[in-house]
Amino acid sequence: MKSYLQNNFTHFIYFYNRLKFRIFIRMGLSLSVGILDGFGLAMFLPLLHIAENSANNDISGLGNLDFLIDGMVKLNLSLTLQNILMVMSLFFILKGILFYLSSVYAVYLKQFFIKAIRVSLSNSLTTMSYKSFILSNPGRIQNTLTGEVSKISKAYESYFEAFKQIVLIIVYMSFAFFVEAQFALLICTGGVLTSVLYTKIYKSTKTSSSKVTKGSNLYQGLILQMVSNFKYLKSTGYIERYNQKLLNSINYIEGQNRKIGNLGAVASSIREPILIIIVSVVILIQIELLNGTFGTIMISLLFFYRALTAMILMQTYYNDFLSVSGSLDNMTNFETELKKSQETKGKLTISSLRENIILKDATLKYSNHVIIKHLNLSIHKNSTIAFVGESGSGKTTLVNIITGLLPLNDGQLLIDGVNSRVINLNSYQQKIGYITQEPAIFNDTIFNNITFWADKTPDNINRFNTAIRQAHLDIYLNALLDKEDTILGNNGINLSGGQKQRIAIARELYKQVALLILDEATSALDSETERVIQSGIKELHGKCTIIIIAHRLSTIKHADRIIILDKGEIIDEGSFMHLMERSPKFKQMIALQEV
Repeated sequence: MKSYLQNNFTHFIYFYNRLKFRIFIRMGLSLSVGILDGFGLAMFLPLLHIAENSANNDISGLGNLDFLIDGMVKLNLSLTLQNILMVMSLFFILKGILFYLSSVYAVYLKQFFIKAIRVSLSNSLTTMSYKSFILSNPGRIQNTLTGEVSKISKAYESYFEAFKQIVLIIVYMSFAFFVEAQFALLICTGGVLTSVLYTKIYKSTKTSSSKVTKGSNLYQGLILQMVSNFKYLKSTGYIERYNQKLLNSINYIEGQNRKIGNLGAVASSIREPILIIIVSVVILIQIELLNGTFGTIMISLLFFYRALTAMILMQTYYNDFLSVSGSLDNMTNFETELKKSQETKGKLTISSLRENIILKDATLKYSNHVIIKHLNLSIHKNSTIAFVGESGSGKTTLVNIITGLLPLNDGQLLIDGVNSRVINLNSYQQKIGYITQEPAIFNDTIFNNITFWADKTPDNINRFNTAIRQAHLDIYLNALLDKEDTILGNNGINLSGGQKQRIAIARELYKQVALLILDEATSALDSETERVIQSGIKELHGKCTIIIIAHRLSTIKHADRIIILDKGEIIDEGSFMHLMERSPKFKQMIALQEV
């Protein structure tokens, strides 16, 4: 039973898992609206009977609708035109009230659903493992978290509007059975015929929807890469060629969207002709074959018309749903992948680094390719250690292990003697500062960039000003018109390389980190700027643990220890002078750089 539901009601289960009992409340409201509408329409039959037989109040012959008249009699309401109109109006007033409640609840449910998806995606992305993230498609992530959520909103709305129409079809068919069983059969026949016509439209729409989703993922990825590499593309004349890739992607997406639109136009344009044709056939059958009375014909046609209208609307909404079903499938798969990509967190919280960080027999593999080989290393608190080696030697990977971004395949990472597997890594990482060659700069004020959106309390302002002075940013800041409220622009576009580095240093000083990572932090700076930055870093010596990744060996002369890496292994270590004396490899590196 469970597998049957999963295979045939995949989308319903997806919505149910997020909305639970709320789905049935919405369905119940829709059912109540349909029933009240049916009762209101049913009152037309005694109304027409009285209008045709104004001198005779005998209304026998109403068949299965006698329960309405019996109800009026029990309420001591005489069967007059005024009373029938009053009861009919009451039904429609109650229907209007319930319709309002149903519509308001549908709005609430839609917002609840979309918010739940956004929150779930945001939380899952936050706890996604770094290894899974670097192997993922950035374009797909952005497209799913932005554009696809809007399409999911449309999918939800169309799906439940189609579901609502199914409920109304059932209600109107039930009333049709009360009036004349043959009409219920005709409704079914008409529905089956129209469904056959719509089947091919459904199939083509769903196929195009999947293609739009794939194309959108590709397009978002191309946009991200264009923005990230804009300077290179512009300066090398490649931007026109790259733009052609974007245009091809746009043409592909819009071609599929146009196909979906054309299919929707076909579905909408044939709706009314089919409806009129079936209504005409029903009238002919009722009069020519069944010899029905005018009143019965009118009420039967009302129910029939309502049911068939609901059927056509259901088909239209379902086709709208299929037009974005590719986005729903993509979202389902993406959420499943995110769940599988969650990082494992221990429960032990780290408040500070008290003693050391130790790697024991550490091994890391990528697809059976060994990156770090049985490495042993101890980093003492408040020491400054440097990693050097050729590109691909494992320097950055080793830092990623130390910061808890990449879990080991074998061996141990010990923080103050505690295995990282039992530590809540987020509590440990909150004590880490990270400065790269292209530091993270957010499109916000200097104050928010350095304090990471802390409130402007007296204590935070004092910490901010102290960090500014220590990072040698005070002269630059005082020269600005808006001071700390100056907007830095996208990725710090308004800053020089040195200013970016100082902002990054100030951020980590404000944070009061226990471990500071410098990954090629000054390699792209001019000599004077590098000297100032190095002076600031030197002031931190002995105040926090510093790990430096450097190609320029002149930046690590004052490191307590220098670790030489080669193919994921430590081949030598010691102070700058010690390695100069005994390490041929280090001497060669020094000679090449003329340090």
